[in-house]
Order: sequence, then C-alpha cells, then structure tokens
Amino acid sequence: MALVVHLKTVTDLRGKGDRVAKVAFRGLSFYTRVLENCEDEAQFDETFRWPVASNIDGNEMLEIQVYNYSKVFTNRLIGTFGMVLQKVVEEGQLEISDTLIDDNNSSIRTCVSIGIKYQAMDGTVGAWNESEFLENPNQRAEHETLHFETDSLLSGSGHSTRVSGSRSTSSKFGDDTKLGKDGHRPGQSIFSGMKLGKTRHGKDDHKKSHGDEPAVLETEDLDRKAMRFGGGLDPDTISLASVTAVTTNVSNKRSKPDIKMEPSAGRPQDYQVSITIIEARQLVGLNMDPVVCVEIGDDKKYTSMKESTNCPYYNEYFVFDFHLSPDVMFDKIVKLSVIHSKNLLRSGTLVGMFKLDIGTIYSQPEHQFYHKWAIICDPGDITAGVKGYVKCDIAVVGKGDNIKTPHKSNETDEDDIEGNLLLPEGVPSERQWARYYVKIYRAEGLPKMNTSIMANMKKAFIGENKDLVDPYVQVSFAGQKGKTSVQKSTYEPTWNEQIIFTEMFPPLCTRIKIQIRDSDKVNEVAIGTHFVDLRKISNDGDKGFLPSFGPSWVNMYGSTRNYTLMDEHQDLNEGLGEGVSFRARLLINIGMEILDTASTEIMNSTDVQVESIQQISDLSTGKLEEFFLFSAFLEATMLDRRIGDKPVNFEVTIGNYGNQIDGVSKPAVRKKRGGGDGDEEESELLQNSSEDEADDDGDLVPVSCTPAMKPVITDRNYFHLPYFEKKPCIYIKSWWQDQRRRLYNANIMDKIADKLEEGLNDVQEILKTEKPHPERRLRGVLEELSSGCHRFVSLANKDEHAPGRTKLDRERLKSCIRELENMAQQAKTMRTQVKKNTLKDKLKQVHVFLHKIRFMTDEPQHSIPEIFIWMLSNNKRIAYARIQSKDILYSIVDEETGKDCGKVKTVFLKLPGKRGFGTTGWTVQSKIEVYFWLGLNKQRKDFLSGLPSGYEENKAVKGQGLESFPPISLTYIKKQLFQLRVHMYQARSLCAADSSGLSDPFARVFFSTQSQCTEVLQETLCPTWDQLLVFDNIELYGEAQELRDDPPIVVIEIYDQDTVGKAEYIGRTFSKPVVKMAEEEYGPPRFPPQLEYYQIYRGNTTAGDLLAAFELLQIPPSGKHNLPPIDGPTDSERGPILPVPKGIRPVLSKYRIEILFWGLRDLKRVNLAQVDRPRVDIECAGKGVQSAVIQSYKKNPNFSTLVKYFEVDLPENELLHPPLNIRVVDCRAFGRYTLVGSHAVGSLRKFIYRPPDNKVQKWINAGDININMETEIPVKKIETVVKLDANSDAVVKVDTNEDEKVKKKKKKKGEEIEDEEPDESMLDWWSKYFASIETLMERLRQQEAAAAEAEEKEDMEIAAEGTKQSKSKDKAKAHEKEKKKKQLEMVEKKEKLKIDELQVYDKELEAEFGNFEDWLHTFNLYRGKIGDDDDSSADEERIAGRFKGSICVYKVPLPDDVAREAGYEPTFGMFQGIPNNDLVNVLVRVYVVRATELHPADINGKADPYIVIKLGKTEIRDKENYISKQLNPVFGKSFDIEVMFPMESMLTVAIFDWDLVGTDDLIGETKLDLENRYYSKHRATCGIAQQYSLHGYNMWRDPVKPSQLLTKLCKEGKVDGPHFGPGGRVKLANRIFTGPTEIEDENGAKKETDEHLSLIVLHHWGDVPRVGCELVPEHVETRPLLNPEKPGIEQGRIELFVDMFPKDMPAPGAPIDISPRKPKKYELRVIVWNTDEVILEDDDYFTGEKSSDIFVRGWLKGQQEDKQDTDVHYHSLTGEGNFNWRFIFPFDYLMAEEKIVISKKESMFSWDETEYKIPARLTLQVWDADHFSADDFLGAIELDLNRFTRGAKTAKLCTIEMATDETAFPIVSIFKQKRVKGWWPFVARNENDEMELTGKVEAELHLLTAEEAEKTPAGLARNEPEPLEKPNRPDTSFIWFLNPLKSIKYLICNRYKWLIVKIVLALLLLIMIGLFLYSMPGYMVKKLLGA
Repeated sequence: MALVVHLKTVTDLRGKGDRVAKVAFRGLSFYTRVLENCEDEAQFDETFRWPVASNIDGNEMLEIQVYNYSKVFTNRLIGTFGMVLQKVVEEGQLEISDTLIDDNNSSIRTCVSIGIKYQAMDGTVGAWNESEFLENPNQRAEHETLHFETDSLLSGSGHSTRVSGSRSTSSKFGDDTKLGKDGHRPGQSIFSGMKLGKTRHGKDDHKKSHGDEPAVLETEDLDRKAMRFGGGLDPDTISLASVTAVTTNVSNKRSKPDIKMEPSAGRPQDYQVSITIIEARQLVGLNMDPVVCVEIGDDKKYTSMKESTNCPYYNEYFVFDFHLSPDVMFDKIVKLSVIHSKNLLRSGTLVGMFKLDIGTIYSQPEHQFYHKWAIICDPGDITAGVKGYVKCDIAVVGKGDNIKTPHKSNETDEDDIEGNLLLPEGVPSERQWARYYVKIYRAEGLPKMNTSIMANMKKAFIGENKDLVDPYVQVSFAGQKGKTSVQKSTYEPTWNEQIIFTEMFPPLCTRIKIQIRDSDKVNEVAIGTHFVDLRKISNDGDKGFLPSFGPSWVNMYGSTRNYTLMDEHQDLNEGLGEGVSFRARLLINIGMEILDTASTEIMNSTDVQVESIQQISDLSTGKLEEFFLFSAFLEATMLDRRIGDKPVNFEVTIGNYGNQIDGVSKPAVRKKRGGGDGDEEESELLQNSSEDEADDDGDLVPVSCTPAMKPVITDRNYFHLPYFEKKPCIYIKSWWQDQRRRLYNANIMDKIADKLEEGLNDVQEILKTEKPHPERRLRGVLEELSSGCHRFVSLANKDEHAPGRTKLDRERLKSCIRELENMAQQAKTMRTQVKKNTLKDKLKQVHVFLHKIRFMTDEPQHSIPEIFIWMLSNNKRIAYARIQSKDILYSIVDEETGKDCGKVKTVFLKLPGKRGFGTTGWTVQSKIEVYFWLGLNKQRKDFLSGLPSGYEENKAVKGQGLESFPPISLTYIKKQLFQLRVHMYQARSLCAADSSGLSDPFARVFFSTQSQCTEVLQETLCPTWDQLLVFDNIELYGEAQELRDDPPIVVIEIYDQDTVGKAEYIGRTFSKPVVKMAEEEYGPPRFPPQLEYYQIYRGNTTAGDLLAAFELLQIPPSGKHNLPPIDGPTDSERGPILPVPKGIRPVLSKYRIEILFWGLRDLKRVNLAQVDRPRVDIECAGKGVQSAVIQSYKKNPNFSTLVKYFEVDLPENELLHPPLNIRVVDCRAFGRYTLVGSHAVGSLRKFIYRPPDNKVQKWINAGDININMETEIPVKKIETVVKLDANSDAVVKVDTNEDEKVKKKKKKKGEEIEDEEPDESMLDWWSKYFASIETLMERLRQQEAAAAEAEEKEDMEIAAEGTKQSKSKDKAKAHEKEKKKKQLEMVEKKEKLKIDELQVYDKELEAEFGNFEDWLHTFNLYRGKIGDDDDSSADEERIAGRFKGSICVYKVPLPDDVAREAGYEPTFGMFQGIPNNDLVNVLVRVYVVRATELHPADINGKADPYIVIKLGKTEIRDKENYISKQLNPVFGKSFDIEVMFPMESMLTVAIFDWDLVGTDDLIGETKLDLENRYYSKHRATCGIAQQYSLHGYNMWRDPVKPSQLLTKLCKEGKVDGPHFGPGGRVKLANRIFTGPTEIEDENGAKKETDEHLSLIVLHHWGDVPRVGCELVPEHVETRPLLNPEKPGIEQGRIELFVDMFPKDMPAPGAPIDISPRKPKKYELRVIVWNTDEVILEDDDYFTGEKSSDIFVRGWLKGQQEDKQDTDVHYHSLTGEGNFNWRFIFPFDYLMAEEKIVISKKESMFSWDETEYKIPARLTLQVWDADHFSADDFLGAIELDLNRFTRGAKTAKLCTIEMATDETAFPIVSIFKQKRVKGWWPFVARNENDEMELTGKVEAELHLLTAEEAEKTPAGLARNEPEPLEKPNRPDTSFIWFLNPLKSIKYLICNRYKWLIVKIVLALLLLIMIGLFLYSMPGYMVKKLLGA
C-alpha cells in the first residue's frame, strides 16, 4: 500500500541557479538532490514512495515546492504546486504537468511534470486507461462554455467536478467521500485533469471497484506487515500499527439516520435556585446596618439586618422554585444587593449590587458557585469602584441534576477574597464599566396585523387603508430595558436610534434580547424576538475582540402570518420555542466601548439612554443580489389520517417571498431593500426598470405552491399523495444582500464537524459492539479532522473586501482560523498519543473539539432567511418544516456548498408551537422527499443537476407560446423495480402501554408508499417476532446507481394493539436498507445483512431497541426468480408468516438459566384486593420456569423453594441475547390469575457466570505470602499535625523526633509553647466525626489537585509549540504563590491528638457497595401505562412491588474443571453458600447525625425540622424535639426498633417541618432497603471500627468481637484459618498478617489479645482470594432527601448510619451517645486601657482647635444588642484617651466548630427561640461623642478570637498592616493563650475607599470558663469586685471648670490680640460719629439763633 510520486522535470525557470524541490504528503516531506547551475529546465527525475497505512482520502493534498537553493541563506521559494488526490484515488495512476503558483496565489510560467501511482490497501483502484481520460469528447466543448462567477473565483482556480445526484450525505465510497470533492485551495491551480468542468463520469466505472465493502481493516494483513517492519507481536506496540489510522467507517452507522422528531426546546421544566448568603466584608460606609436582598425576576427575599457592622455574618439560605422553559430560565437575572438600614418604614439606601444570569451559573461545573465572593458595585455611581464583597453559594438544579456539595466541615474562612471571586473561569477579577450600544436602523417585512378592533371598524366605515401596525423596538440586557420611539402605521419602519446600556465588562449576562413590538393602547404584543449571544460576537482569548455586531440584518421568526385576534402561537413571537414562520427582519449594529471612569465627561449612572443616529448607507450590509430557489417534491407519504379527505398542497417560502398571504410575488426588483411588501404604487413605478436585467425571465412568475391533491390511503393511520411519475416543482426568486461568504464558512466548518461527529459515533459503536481496534479508527478521525481544519484555513480567506463585511466578520474569521489551526495541530499531536489505554480520555477531548467547532459554526449575523415548508390541507396550515438556507446554498467550491444542496432530502413535518409537545407531537404529520437548490440567479444553470436522473421537464406556457425557464413539474421515465425485505427479529425494553404494565406490541414498517405489519404478540415488553416482511414491486425513480448509494429511509413504528379503540403508539425508529443491484452477487461481505440494534424513540426519550435487518433488492428484468430464494414457512402453525432466514438469524447454543427465588416485597393492591398468594413466572426466549406459590404473602413473603433452572437456546453473541421477563401473578380462587407487575431484564450479560481467572488459581497454589502491616500506632501517641493553610486543610504528619526539633526552634523564637497533653476524656463521638470530615475534605482536595495536575500535564503535552506556553507559565506562577503561601502557613502548628476516625461517605452507602447486590438482586415490578410526558418520575408511581432474587446464565454442559472450581451442586447449582430465608428477628438502630441545606418550608425562609422514622408497622415521630428555624439542623439522635425481616425491611427516614397551626409538611425523605444490607457479604449490619478498644469514645460497639467475626467468615468461605501464632502473627489460607497484640483496659492495665490482629485481617478481607470482599467500615453516609411532589430535585441531605443486630445473637450494648455537643459557657473580659493617635473630629468653638471626645464601644459578633461603651474622655487634643474600663461578655462556644451559639427570638411574634451559630469575633470601635447630634464613628478593629494578630508591645509598633495584612504577623488564639495584652490599630475607609489608620487601642483580653469566672468574679466598668483605678486624664480636658480666668487669658493673649485692638478702635470711631450726629442739630440752632 503506497503512494509513489515520480518528479520528472521543472521547466520555464527564470535565471540561472541551484534548484531543489520538496515533495510533501501527510506531513512527511522528501527533498530532491540539489541541481547546480540550472538554467530554464531542471531535470530531477527522482521517485519518492510513501507507505500508507490507511486508504487515501480524495480530499488529501500532495504538495510540491520548488526552491532556489542557497548554501548561506535560506532557500527562496519559486512556486508551489498543490493537487488534490481525488483523481489518483479513482484512477490509480496519473501523468500531469501544470503551472506553479507563487506566494500571492497567482499563476507563474514555471511548469512541473510528475507521474503518480497509488496502490490501495484492498487493491480497489483499477488500472487506468489513457484514452478514456484525456480524450473525453465533452471535455473541450464543455470547457469553453463554462461560466465562472468571476468575483468569487480567483485566477487559476479549477472548476469543481460535481457529480450529480447523490441523494444525501452518504457516499460512493465506503468513507463518505463525494466524487466531486475537489476541495482545492483557493487560487491553487489544480492539475488539468481536474478541469473537466461538468462532465459526468460513467457511473459504472466505480460500480465494480467501489462496492460497499465494509471498511473493516484486514487486521491479519496489517499485522503481517507490522511483523515485517517491527517483528514484534502486539499490533499496538509496533510503530506501524500504533500509527495505523482507519479513516473509513467500520460500523454500519449509515443505516441509522439520525432524525430528531420532537422539539425539545421550549418545554417548561422544574428548576430550583438555592442561594446561601454567608457574610459580607469590606462594605463601604461608616457604621452600617446592612441587609442583603436576593432578587430573581420579580421574587425578592431579604436577610435579617445586622447592626453597626461593615462585615455582617448571615449564613441564611434562600430557595426559589421555577417551572419555566430553559430559554426563559437561563435569561433570568440574579441580583444581590446590599441595602443600608432598611426597616418597615424606609426602604433603605442601596450600597451596591451584583448581577449575573442563571445561564452563567448553570454552565459552571456542577451548576454552582460554592463559597465565592461577589463584588458589589454601585450602579448609580460607576466611578466609585468596589463597594464591598458578599460571600455566597449559588446553585441551579434542573430536574435530574444532583448537586455535589463540597462537604461542609469547620468552615475555615476563605479570607482570600481575591482568589475566590464569584466569576466564571476566564473572567478577569478587575471588571471595568463599559457602554453597550445597540443601534436600531430599520425593519422590513412586518406582518399585516393589528390588535385593535377599532382600526378594522375605521377601515370599514371610512375606507382609510393604512398599514395597521405601530412598531417599536425594545432591547433588554442585564435586567434593564430600553425602547426606541414608536413609528406609526408602517410595515417598513425606520428608527435610526441607538440604545445605550452601561454595564460591567465582561458582563455576566450573556444574551441581549431584541424585540419588535406593536404599540397599542389595549394590548401590546411582540411581533418578533431575536437573541444575541455575547459569547458569539466576542472572543475573550489573548487575540480576542470586544463584542461587535453588524451592521447586519437579523431575521425574526414566530407565529404564522395569517392574522387572528387570538394568536395561539403568540409565545413563538416572544422567542419561546421554534418560530414557524418569518416575521420580519431588522437592521441592527451592536458595539461597545470600555469607559475610562477617571475622565470627567462620563455619565455616572447606569440608566438606559436612547439617542438618534445617522442613517446607514444601503451598501453597508452588502450588495443586493437576486437569488433563485428551486424545489421538487418527489414523494409525500405518511400524511396523518385526519387530513386524508381534504386536498393537500405544500407551500415553500423564503422570507416573505412565496408567502400566500402577504408575500409580494413580484417585488420591485431594483428596490434597494430586498424585502417583502413594497407599496403597490412604488412597485408599479419601478417595474419598468427591469429591462437592464439580462435574463429572459425578467417577469418569471414564482410558483411557491404545489397543486392541491387528494391523498390516497396507505394503511389505517397514514395516507400518501399520488405523485408517482409526475413530481411537482416550485421556484421563487428573491432579493437579499449577498452575504454568502458567512454561510460558506459555516458550511465548511459544518462539514468538518459532521465528519468528526460521524467518526466519533463510529468509534462509540465499535466500542459498544466490541469490534477490534477502536483506537485505530480514532486516529483516522483525528487525521481527517486535522486535514479538514487545514482545508478551512485555505478556503475561508476569500472575498475579504466584499461590500458589507463587518468587523465581526473579519474578527470571527481570524479567530476561527486560529482555533482550527490550533485544533489541527493538537489533533496531529493527539493522533500519536492515541493508544488502547488512552482511548477514553482522548475520546473526551475530541468531543470537546466537536463542541468547539459546532459553537464556531453558528453564525450570529444572518443573511438569507430560513426556508419554511408548510403543508396546507384545504388551505388550512397543518404542519411545517424549517430548513436552514445555508444547508441548501450552492457554491462552485464543493466544501462551501450546503450539505443538502442539489440533494434529495427526507423531511418530516411537525406541528407548530405547543401543539407539537407531548403525544400529539409523536405522530408524523407527513414525510416528504424533497429536492432543494438555492443560489444566485446567474449561477442557476445547473440547478437540476442533483436530481435523480431519468426525468423530462414540463414547463409552464407563458404568453406568445414561450415556456418558462424552470419546470413546473418533472415526469420520470426511468424507474427501477425493487423488493424490500425487512427482517424483524425482536424488540426489547419497550415501554408499557397497557394498565397491566405490559404491551401487545406489533410493528408497522413504511417504505415509499407501502406499509406492512408484523403479527401482534400478547403481553410482553420484549417481543421476538422473528418475522420476514416482503414488500414487492416497489417503484423507485431515478438512476439505479444513485439508489444503491443512497436508498430512501425505512420508517418503523411500534404500536400496542388494543382490543377496543385504535392501536396506541409506542415509538419509532428509522433505517436505511442495504441495496443489492440486479447484476451484483448476493454474498459476503455485504449480504446477507447483519442484525443490528436500532434505538426506538418516543418523543425525545428512548423507548427501547429494535433488532432487525433491512435489504433492498433490485428486481432484474428477467423477473423475480433471480432473487435469492425465500425459505417458505416451515412451521405450518404460523401460517403465511415467514421467519427470518438462516444466514441472518443469530447462531444459537444451549444455555442453562438458574433462578434464585428469594421473596417478594411491597406488593401493592391489584383492583383494590390485596395480594395473598403470589407466584413468579420467568420467561426467556420462549422457555421458562415458575416459582413455588407463596402461601400467605402477609405472613411470610419469601419463597420456600430457592433455586430452579431451565435450559434454553440463546445466541452465541452476547449482545444479541434476548431479555428475560419476570412476571408476578396472584393466584386467586377458581384458578384465576391476576398480573401484579412485571420486569424485563434487558441485558443478561451481568448475570453470565464467568469462571475466576487462573491468576487466582496460581495464588492459591503459591507458597505463603507475608503481608506486613505496619503496626498501627497505639491510640495514645500524639502526633503533630501541620496545618497548612486556612483553605487547604492538608495534613502533614511529622515524626515525633522531628517534633522535638520544631519545639526547640520555637523556643528560640521566644514563643511560649504549651505542652498540654490533650485529655482523652474530652474526646467524644463528635471528635471522631469532625476528624473524619477533615480527612474527607483532605481526600477531595487531593483528588482535585491530582486531577488539576494531570490536566496540566496533558495541556503541556498537547500544547503545540508556543501556543499554550503562556498558560502553563501562569499556572507555574500560581503554583509558586501557593508554595510560598504554604511555607508561610507552616509556621502555624497545631498539636493534635491521634483520633480514631470513621468513614464519612458523601453519598449513599449503596453507591459505594454496588447496591449490596453482591448476590441478592432487587427487581422493580412495574404495572400501569407509561406517562405521556418525558417524565421518569412516573416510573416511581408505576412500581407495583419488588422481586428479590438472582439469575445465573451459563453454557451447558460445563467443563469439569469449572464445575469443580465453582463447587457446583446439582441442587443449588451455582448459588453456593446462600443463607436460608426464614423469618429473622432484628434490632435496628438508626443514628441520625444531622441534615444540611433543607428546603425552606415556612414563609420566613426557614424550617422547624424534626425526624420521622417508619419501618414496617412502627412509626416514630420525634415531634417534641423539633429544632427551631434551622435549615442545617444537628439532630444527634438514635432510635431503636425491633422488626421481623423480611416483612419489615424498608426503612424510611423523613424530615418534617413542625407547624404551630395546621398539619406538618414533609420536607424530604430517604428510603433504605435493610434486607439487602443484612444479607450482603459486605456485612453492612454494623460497621467495623478502625481500632479495637474496650472503653472510651471509640469503644467496640458490635456484640461480635473481631476474632469471632473472622472465624465465622473463614468458616463460611471455606478458608483455612485463622491460625494465631506467637509474635503477633496470624495465618489465613496462605497469607500471614502481623500486628500488635496488647490492649489496655479502663484501668490502664495491659493484656494480651488477638483482636487487633483479627481487625487488621478484616480490614484487608478484600485481599483474600476467592471469597474476599470489602467489609463495610464504621461510617456515616449522606443521603439525598426527596419529596414525591417535586420529583428528581433534592430537598436537602441527611447524614445517618444504621446498625442491625439479630436477636438470636448476644445483645448489643447501649447505643453510642451522639447527642449534639452542648456549647461550653465562657466569659471574655476585655479591659480597654488607653487609646492613642485617634483622629480628631471636632473643631473647638472658641479656639478652632481639633479635638475629640473619645469613647470605645465593643461587642462579640452577632450580639450587637449587648454592646458596651466606656465612659467619654472629653476634649482629647492629641488623640490619647485613658479609660481603664472593663467589658464583660459571657458567651456559649462550640469548640469543635469554632462557633458561638446564640439563642434568641427572631422577632416579638416568634413562638420560640432560634439557635444561631456564628464565628467568634470581637469588635472594638472608637467613637467621638457629641451632645446634640449623633455620635461620629471613627474606626474599628475586628478580632477573630481563634486567629488574630498578636497585639504590638507599644503604640509605636502598632501599624495599619496588623489589620490589613494579617499573614505577616504572628497569630494567636484566645482559646489557647487565655490572656493577651497589646496595642491594636483602629481602621476605617476614607473617601477614596482606602483603608486608613484612625487610632490605636491598648487592650487586654482575658478568657475564662464559666466556672473560673464564678471563682474569680470581676466588676463591669471600674466597679467592684477587682475594681480598676480611675484613669489619670490630663488637665486640658477639664481646664474650663478649674480656672476660667487663666483660660481667658490664654484665649485672648495668644490668639486674638490684634483683632481686639482693631475692634476697640473701630468702636471709638463709631462713638465719635454718633456723638457728632447727636449734638450737631442743637449746635447748629445755637449758631443760627446766635445764642
């Protein structure tokens, strides 16, 4: 198998020089020798050979590059020659000479001559005959008449060789390669052989060579070659085989067309959003009373208010329930806002808010954000920056999602806010404000509608005929809405307005909703809606781009255009569900700019603004082109019978063209807007301008409807239209902006993705059917992917400068090219890494690639609207199909053509809108075979080329006897006769359609216009029909070869026969038959066809599988007798029913099926009567066995006879095994039987007996094996646990001797070390529990770390050179940071006692131990019909009981050695060592630890939970011990119940909500099957502890000691042992275990014991050969709580464990005490000695001096109401204050959880106290006292009593860093130190939002237990006992009272001396003037009178 290239000469070279050539194929290059001093010709004459391991694909490229050679510099490229190997693959050898092209893709004179030979692996390529190829008579002529579309073809580009008429995507070769995929690079010349233009190949050339050989690699062949190369044996280790890539499909996936019937979008479903607001930090503002408001849509919920704190702690849980369709749900926005001082009277002031949409949360891993900090910003002031952080958990649960909550232990506060922000991955933590502009220009093609009846009346009376719609556009984004102005009465409104949103960037709301609405006073309705997904119009990569869109048209779809007053599909116009008709198109443009918040011009608020903008030129969206759409209806079958009696026709529309109601059939051709309804006058005026149109059909009348026809009956359910020879056609001209490039690029990517998906499905299918070498196929898939990506890169760059290219077009193209180049590189790298063992991982990664390509394919900017096909019955719209315009768009480049263009496509029509949901949507409305072609009108010359050949065109007659150009119908002359054989073997796992829980199934098979049924099989869900259906004389039109490659689809529908009424639909599947032409042999490898499984669908859910085969045989002209014979019916009873013939039906062998009958449980009543005497019937493949009848189900529901067997013939191939049916009947009087319920075991595989492998045998015969268990540490040993870091509780164990060193080091540091030996009596069960949770967290963290590391490694491997280096560097940096952090944290050491642990499972115990079905299985029995909706919840209600037993299947006779090994006994068969099933009396002890995240049940968002336990007849309601207002209650209770197994074995633990009034509500419940646990070999009766001890918290609680248990297990398993030897050894079979042998009793005396040893063996019981299995350890399991009313959604979780003790064994001791720890009472005494450097707030009235009247306030977190204040130090001028004041805070503290416990009433109306747990934090604040106004807050410090910075020794050493950067200082805990004294800083935020130092406080903290406090009491403030002395405050503060004169002198002399002098002078002057004025008149009189 090789490709050989002979490079002969290169001619017409320019100049003289040294030449060298490089020949490359599949990434492997060869260089020629260097030819020196060549002139114009280089004679290379060299041959290169590539051995190829997989068939060459016709799309692969061979590339030859010719260089000028230089010894010094790099070689200079002269030119390149590239050719696609299409022809070579077909012809086998070629001689070619062609020109080279240079870097600019233009052709140069230099010419190259080569010869190529290709020998395929299977030798399929025949020899090539020269005359046939070059002397083609059509070639020259056709060549001269080719019209190229010049603007899209670059020079030198060859024309595509398109082969007509392949029907759909399947192929002429085995591997989906079209014969016409020339796929050349643009502008690269393709050798002349490819320039054959439109010639058709004689199809018969390929017929012989390319049969449908299954493309299975002949492995022997390969391995032989491999041996030759590598000489090894394992084909995957040899270099050749490990790079072997299979690019052809191995499985016959082609026979399973993927057709989705029911729309899944738009269906409402249940969602639950749960939000926990934990706390807030760093809120901006002074002394706030913050409340957090959580808002989703219109729902608001508030937390409680916390007083005077900037870091409130809430820990409140909110749940919102929704029942919406996913689209609406994911657009909902979650707003978290922090409000300051909200109360009943005032709404409070908004501090800031944070918003994101539900979709973002749902797309997170596990659909949740856990313990993340949301950044709060003020939307009213965007310059302000961050206003604080809120820590919360947000999770969104849809139905069937289960949220994995990380296990909550002691919440070590995630203080690293920056590292845990609530942002999706990849969003930077510093988000900026940005402006989003949505520009709305104009709309066109609006439907004729009006919602006010007045308008109609107006029209009737006045005759005023106006457009009856007043449109405006509404844009919603991130919870805000903006509207344009309303344009009155117009169908073509122009707005030219822009709507501006201000929002953070990147936004956490991903969709912009744009809606055209009709303004109306009565009711406004949406006309159409469009969503713009920001992720699709931007790219966040390094070379990404900001959101940008348009200017571009968007098409809107919605309800049908015929206007009715009540539109039943109005929802579709709102954007819910798939639109069924074109509504309008809107020209928009979206852009954004990031705001510079520092600049002064910007608006501060985020309100939406609307402004008007410039009009846009018509060319900006592209050049207007005329498009031509042609469609031919070849077949219309499966019409629903309800429309069978009325004439039916089909209407095709594109936009408004072709629309019957208001589409304008003849638009103004040259009108600038390519849109629907021009005013009539305008059309008239413009009509004459169409002369400049060259084509003769300027007045082509579009035909958009097929003629109406009466349907003809097919069978009872369906009709068909009698098209037969005459096929109606439709054609429409339309005008759109030419944006085909967008669609072309999408098509290329689509094809890459389709090919990739097909390949992946193939790999999956190979894995599923266990065919060999799936890894080779995956390599082939990767190879195709990488070549496909390269093709895209070479093709997509065209039309760069076409009009209407937007920024988004350019950026998207760049990013697609980047992504695909990167992907090609990665695929190439991965291809080499695919091995058998890495297959699964790589498969996952390739799925990620697929997802990426699909995401990129979706083009956000629309061009040509989608095409709708409507079926009209009597002119009423019935059903529709929607076809994407890109899928049928034509291009002269093959890759760019739509996948259905020029092809016949099978389309199923569906009901519009909501009608299509549920059962109505299941029936097919119509199945049509339709041909489509859409392209530019000027390219339309070969629009018929893809039709099945053999037709004549019928044209409509125009005036003057001219004919129209497109045909109005086609008449087929050629037709082929076929016979279809359908081999219906069996179906399995069908859904129940009768109330009995069974069905009476039969299948209906439809092909073309015929249908047939299988027989009806009564009462089964797994019918084996074994029936051959023959469809004779099927007429199919078109050429035989085309039918062979792409036959029509066979539809199989399965029904349930009902005696009354019509048959009920069960499900449907599709297949394509294997075709044999008349002249082909009926023989392998294609015939006879293999049986295959087809998935049956019912709506969107799977409803079983069908095992069948389909073959379509051409009837030769000589008649039917030449067809392969059909064996007549052998069994005469079955009458005319033909069985499936021999070669197709499976090969059978004899098997024995053994059934273990154990018992029946929980049988429900049948027809109101209780079940009393049930029996089980087992049936498989027609044989079966019955159990004994249970005589009295009430008294004992177990069977008396345990094992029975039967023999049956089953297929050798395990995949084809029929199901086994279990049916339970109740034997009633008079020999009547009633069906109770049934179960079908779909796959017997897990029950097939497989003998143990020989390794175990070898084990058993080997010598003794020593297993040295490192001796477990005696419990007393203390070990040091190094606490690494607050958020990673990684535990590093340090040897004790190292411990000493550490201590010494610490001593040097001068820290006191407390060597307290922890007291064992302090330890209780909870210590064990919390230690275990710590370990669980640790394990989860390690797993995460390991996963991350593996991923990083993978990234590094795949990272192509330099593409991802940066990423790994960042990761490395992050790693360094982590390390440093950890080194810092290493300082914090924690002395910790070695506590014995138990196992905490974060799931049910069943999940860990395989449901405890190690030998006893539980089968649910179903009765009743399956629900109509896709709800699995209905399954729960259908369960009628459970059958317990088991099955064992094996071939008979058994080989002797196997029989011996299995200990096979004839009576019990394979079921050995099974306990008897008599009644057992058992003591069940249920321990309920706690519940978490319960669903709130009360209005206040809380619940009052209590436990209810039901088991058999016992019910315990622990109602009086309810826990008030708590969603995470700790119960710590145990309950003992005595029961009798098996009657009472289903335990229900429920949590109810206590209500004062009314009944209590169920919150959720969980059910445990105790019987399976009791009998399991895993021994789930009582968990095995880690250590054996006789006393203390870890006392052994099982009455059976470990040694007794071990002896019992050995005896049961027939294991030799245990033999205890000296020196702590025990021997078991051939294993020796060692361990400690001493134990301490209560008094500390040591004694010898074997228990430790036995326990070690029990922990390793899983390692014992043959009988070993893991034993259940001591544990706590976590179970989800479910509520039947809200199926599938968790209502919380419960932690519990269950012990069971049989009553015939020694009685167990008292239950262990797990009651919740009582908090310990403490008293914290805080003495505030002094303050210093407190900022001065007040100005003195007289002196203007700064001073402060200082006092200090303090409280323990959460107890603000108990705050205490010191007295006031008045008039401090320096910021110094002296207090000597004592605060006393008593509190209750839980040591284990590090929380303070407070009990208080929530409000005055509360019935009882609620318990809160809050972190222990002391808050000290410094205030400035004011007499008349409110006191001023100056600063605060908050100390976490568990870990706070040690106080500074002096005020000078006290800095602000102590509050801001705690990690840099030593940390102390008051609970360890007991007494701490020092200086701490007070801090507050200034105007710029930065922390500043506002003072220092000297304080002393002293912690006492309540008892100590009682012994040494102390007084509050400075009171007795132990009074503090009065502070010595300086004079200045009291200066006023002591010496007033002195102060006045001080005032006057110093400050105001000159001022006083000035005032005195001014006063004297005034007095002088006054006196003068006073005395003047008298003086004057005196003078005048001369007195």
